[in-house]
Amino acid sequence: MTAVLERPSPAHTLRRGAARVLLDNWTGTATVPSRTLYPHQWSWDSAFIAIGLRHLSARRAQRELESLLAGQWADGRIPHIVFNPAQPYDAYFPSPDFWQSSTAGRPSGAPAAPETSGIVQPPVHALAAWLVHRADPAESDRRGFLARVHPRLAAWHDYLLTRRDLGGGGLAAVVHPWEPGMDNSPCWDGPLSSVGPADPDTYLRADLDHGQAADRPTDLDYGRYVRLATDYRATGYDDRATDHAFAVEDPCFNALLIASERALAAMSRHLGGSGAEHEKRARDLTGRLVERLWDEEAGLFRARDLVAGGLIGERGVTGLVPLLVPGLPTGIARRLADTVAGPHFRAPGTGLVPSYDLTGHAFDPQRYWRGPAWFNTAWLVHQGLRTHGHHARADELRRSFLAEAGRSGFAEYVDPTTGTGRGARNFSWTAALTLDLLAHEEEPLP
Repeated sequence: MTAVLERPSPAHTLRRGAARVLLDNWTGTATVPSRTLYPHQWSWDSAFIAIGLRHLSARRAQRELESLLAGQWADGRIPHIVFNPAQPYDAYFPSPDFWQSSTAGRPSGAPAAPETSGIVQPPVHALAAWLVHRADPAESDRRGFLARVHPRLAAWHDYLLTRRDLGGGGLAAVVHPWEPGMDNSPCWDGPLSSVGPADPDTYLRADLDHGQAADRPTDLDYGRYVRLATDYRATGYDDRATDHAFAVEDPCFNALLIASERALAAMSRHLGGSGAEHEKRARDLTGRLVERLWDEEAGLFRARDLVAGGLIGERGVTGLVPLLVPGLPTGIARRLADTVAGPHFRAPGTGLVPSYDLTGHAFDPQRYWRGPAWFNTAWLVHQGLRTHGHHARADELRRSFLAEAGRSGFAEYVDPTTGTGRGARNFSWTAALTLDLLAHEEEPLP
């Protein structure tokens, strides 16, 4: 009987395993997503990692975000990779010598060090910073954490709302499929189709050294990614000088910008300001999101192709993430919740949310963002369900998340119908968001 009573609970075992992943992936200044496949610091990865790290150490969670902000450019952009100089160039491609941030990016304000990429990722950072602050407000105030990061994060949003308003409709645009974070989603097939791929003899993919080819983007897609990045670099990463062959208004990207504007408002109030400007921005962005990207018939948000014009006719998980926006019209929030629970996005066998429509023509259960279920998007959808009062479905998704995260060894992503782990194992944001859902805090997002 004593042995049974002393046996660790499944939740305790899961928490200990998740904590071990984050400890093992810590470099001393930041947390890598994966020791093998992703040996540098990634932008939205670090934001999600900080959200989980706050349950282990609020101080380390602060450092995670501060180390990322050390790579911020003078124009306000937060680059999607901050490179670790201790890693050899061939550890990852595109490597620092491809991006050439400190030279090619100098006209746009790239720092002399550290070396970074020239593109961005979704702006979840202010939301992460506010959640980290709330984990230990006394320690945050003692270190002046919010006072230091608030102006940097405000500059980041200013960059997105000015230089990246490429469609003139008040939403931020992405200019590379890596920027929305859902790299090879079928949502980008149309916009990418007119992009000529780079010569495969001019680069060497390092991702295939650590990942199976069947799980990764195709060579054709990868060649197009390289071409877009090369063309952007040629203009010094100047958004006004670049004739973007790929320009898209993405629902997830802009929903996270809204959530982070609300977080900036909360930070401003804590620091003695009113937060009114950020609250207004959040309201205005919410209206524009609905006006420009909502598809009533489909019951989700669509991405908008700014080059060809019009909404993109693919159902991706990006169109569900706006559920986390508190100011959505009630009817839209209800339709989104129904879509999450419907046949397009409720995966049998796991209860997770696939990255692409289960019934879609391009669905692939194992190839990166073309169908597999990812844990960061599940966390975002979970937050959205809670935000709009769909607690039973949120609890169901939470249980599915925790079960599959543990069963897969904290995989990067999983087959949505079988739960088979894909990509890297011991993946940092999977572990971090496991810690957050184990804490199961009921406090609302800002």
